[in-house]
Amino acid sequence: MKVIGLLGGMSWESSAGYYRLVNERVRELRGGFHSARTVLYSVDFAEIEAMQAEGRWDEAGRELNRAARALEAAGADFVVLCTNTMHKVADQLTEGLGVPLLHLADATAAAIKAANIHRVGLLGTGFTMAQPFYRDRLAAHGLDVLVPDERDRDTVHRVIYDELVHGVVTEDSRERYREVIARLVEAGAEGVIYGCTEIELLVGPEDSPVPTFPTTRLHAEAAVDYALGKSSLPPAV
Repeated sequence: MKVIGLLGGMSWESSAGYYRLVNERVRELRGGFHSARTVLYSVDFAEIEAMQAEGRWDEAGRELNRAARALEAAGADFVVLCTNTMHKVADQLTEGLGVPLLHLADATAAAIKAANIHRVGLLGTGFTMAQPFYRDRLAAHGLDVLVPDERDRDTVHRVIYDELVHGVVTEDSRERYREVIARLVEAGAEGVIYGCTEIELLVGPEDSPVPTFPTTRLHAEAAVDYALGKSSLPPAV
């Protein structure tokens, strides 16, 4: 079994979910007392969040590159970045790194294409929805990506940063998300990406009238399948 390098802490709420999911997947596939071989580097999210808010993305990229190198030094065979938003700095993260990055958008695109879906709605942080780094990666896989309008993007982002990263889950926010999802479906989305690792704390497949693609679970399962030699890395673009 390859050693999975989890680069987390953004937030630790979702990173805890990653750890649980990779171990559940290993148990499902191997049974018995088997668990995942992992190393975890967890950053202080307050520092990363400040870099995000102030647009200091180069600095954030250097910080995550240091963390990825630490994972490699600790024995990781590949790196799993446990956040959607920080894939904005994926190229910086992998500079000089001797092990591969299992890119979250590639794993997500593979699952969407396997479901024979081509037009998909994207929920995530304001950075993920509004900036091109994530949407363009999905589009390069042949997907047509829809994002909510500005008002709905603000709602989705606010709930993530004001509530979900702090472990706060409310029925009112769940209903707001359901309304945003419904509007994406009305606009033509055949499926919806839960493109922030905390979103799965709030909504599930039952909250959408179309198939959902929970990136945390998809990423974790792809990591285990690669670690166990069941699959190769998802095709990159």
